[in-house]
Amino acid sequence: MTTAPLRVAVLASGRGSNLAALLEARARGELPVEFVLVGSDRADAGALALARAADVPTLALSPRDYPDRAAFDHALFEHVGQSGAELLVLAGFMRIIDGATLAPWVGRMINIHPSLLPKYRGLHTHRRALAAGDAEHGASVHYVTAELDGGPVIAQARIAIATGDDEQALASRLLAYEHRLLPAVVSHIAQGRLALRDGRVYLDGLPLDAPLRWHEHALTR
Repeated sequence: MTTAPLRVAVLASGRGSNLAALLEARARGELPVEFVLVGSDRADAGALALARAADVPTLALSPRDYPDRAAFDHALFEHVGQSGAELLVLAGFMRIIDGATLAPWVGRMINIHPSLLPKYRGLHTHRRALAAGDAEHGASVHYVTAELDGGPVIAQARIAIATGDDEQALASRLLAYEHRLLPAVVSHIAQGRLALRDGRVYLDGLPLDAPLRWHEHALTR
């Protein structure tokens, strides 16, 4: 019996490096998904060019064309729904989404965030980790809820902060780990191994007491 690949939509605002990592994992046969839409709030987003090059349908909507955030989000998510997506991945989508709009997608929507959540929700995470004198930094993939960067964390990748690290160096070094972490989580979801139930993350039918960790090229408990 052949199982149809998971239908995935991606939202991104910028260059799309995490989208590129997903597309490359799919091309290598490591990701059993079909990309049905890449959407952006910026017509010039690099992510859209990447999607077009990979023959993935694209959508660009400008928030300025809508009276308020809720109206924009409603229009955007109508397109996502019409795409047939079963999973929505936020990969550098730099907008806070209206809670009522995202509510039907809770459990089917994930985000990658460059910090070890619950630390440093929001922006400037690398700068804040350095300013705090942290010994380590990292990235988290979490289910999206109405709470900003506050949904249940699925998995994390951790790196040591080196002496002499500045914001740019730390961000660049972490990005390589983000590009492994996100495809690994999406692959687990596509295989039916991960789920959100009653606000808790489950792996293979069992609740996780702590986020999975990216280690030695795999996700581990």
